[in-house]
Amino acid sequence: MGNRAYNFNAGPAALPLEVLQKAQEELVEYQGIGMSLMEISHRSTHYERVNDETQQLLKELFGIPDGYQVLFLQGGASTQFAMIPMNFLRAGKSASYVLTGAWAEKAVKEAQLFGETIIAASSEADKFMKIPDLRDIKIDPHAAYLHLTSNETIEGAQFQSFPDTGNVPLIADMSSDILSRPVDVSQFSMIYAGAQKNLGPSGVTVVILKDDMLQDLPKNIPTMLRYDIHAKNNSLYNTPPAYSVYMVNLVLKWIKEQGGLTVLEQINRKKTALIYNAIDQSGGFYRGPVDQGSRSMMNITFRLQDEELEKKFVKESEQNGFVGLKGHRSVGGLRASTYNAVPYESCKALADFMVDFQHRNS
Repeated sequence: MGNRAYNFNAGPAALPLEVLQKAQEELVEYQGIGMSLMEISHRSTHYERVNDETQQLLKELFGIPDGYQVLFLQGGASTQFAMIPMNFLRAGKSASYVLTGAWAEKAVKEAQLFGETIIAASSEADKFMKIPDLRDIKIDPHAAYLHLTSNETIEGAQFQSFPDTGNVPLIADMSSDILSRPVDVSQFSMIYAGAQKNLGPSGVTVVILKDDMLQDLPKNIPTMLRYDIHAKNNSLYNTPPAYSVYMVNLVLKWIKEQGGLTVLEQINRKKTALIYNAIDQSGGFYRGPVDQGSRSMMNITFRLQDEELEKKFVKESEQNGFVGLKGHRSVGGLRASTYNAVPYESCKALADFMVDFQHRNS
């Protein structure tokens, strides 16, 4: 399939070609049952097998220890912004947040609707171009939880390591870098991620939740917004996004075939190094605004000397088969999202295009 675009979209994002081909093969009839997976009951043994297998694959690949639930929910990570304080922000407690960019800011605003919210650390003074030093995170020992966004998709800043929160539950939105590298899951009480960047298509949100977080949840929360209900029903309380879960299943199998997260991290670092090198070795033609110690391995943001030249870059990149390089509308500039499924060859092609564009426009 030589006509595949160089897809650098931020989300929905690139999927592995092998996954798409397998899905195409099984689209009309799934494993000889005479129907598509989109047509069968979510109570059927066929779908329950997909549901259970996908949970187990995620536990295996991500190293999720015993004592955690894996849930497949709907509503995207944005719904989690509200579900988290609804379930865990009790009377007399506060919620602590690390403010690192646009997505962390959205999570804070939702939490403020439900109770006292404290900013434990912020990089707003640095225009969110760096992750706060872990030593500067002030953790209230009585906080209901500390929430952070592991990777800011819009600004392009990423946590390189995570704080030790002691007895305070640590919750992370990992929507844009989950499974891009090994992580010590036992450090977290909850990890969640919309699927549409590294896990599969949009439509399903993965929630990894420690069992002790499910104890004594408030009874006045709407049923569909209660984690304990979804855990008790193995993510089958209502009709799940069956096809999206199936696609996550295929992506997880693809990750396993690549050699797992250690191998993927090595590949991802080589991919992003190509583009960061094109920026750093350009003599100032390209500018990477994010502090080098906070640079994202998933979302590379950069600028040119003026907006007109950036518009020219986007136009010519599209003419050369590149997709998704225009920066988010809220910050402008340029952005290349290099998720797991973006091939090394695409990153090499972009780096080469950047060098050529510089030569023609310097």
